[in-house]
Amino acid sequence: MRVGASEPVLRHGVRIECSDLRNAGVAVHQDWESIYRDNVDRLYRLMFARVGNKPDAEDLTAEVFKLALPPLRLSASPPEIRAYLFATAQTVLANHWRRRFGLEVTALGPEAEVAWYDAPGDESRAPSEVAKVLAGLPDRYRRILELRFLESMSLREAALAMGVSVGNAKVLQHRALRLAAAQIEEVVN
Repeated sequence: MRVGASEPVLRHGVRIECSDLRNAGVAVHQDWESIYRDNVDRLYRLMFARVGNKPDAEDLTAEVFKLALPPLRLSASPPEIRAYLFATAQTVLANHWRRRFGLEVTALGPEAEVAWYDAPGDESRAPSEVAKVLAGLPDRYRRILELRFLESMSLREAALAMGVSVGNAKVLQHRALRLAAAQIEEVVN
């Protein structure tokens, strides 16, 4: 007997819905944050490969999640979520090319789909590079940058945490950013 989508199945006297059977043995995401973490690197790499620059790739990645998350179900399996995000990425990318160049691009191609599903995430070097730059700064400069950019505090909150005025925090941040930029420039050249 074939079980339809609306017919429950009885197993050991327990009623199981067909949607439960589809997800049996497949890890489902607990929250939207886990969906984002599991897919953001893959989606960003896909977008970067198509547009060739970081700002556009970041914007397009954010747009995909903004469009995809409201209708997405938490109970969907990871492969279903990837498929939905990939389809949404195709739409977002087509809209991008149409806005930017007036081109109609409606498919990413089979090689992109294989790369999307199979490519492992690359480990970012950014955290270690940021740690090196911060380590080379004086304590107050390092602290203001940590508060503002790593802990996402406002200028007022960072000033309060450091026990300085908002004006002083602004000056510290400006000087810290200039010194950090100079350190990065030395490494690059």
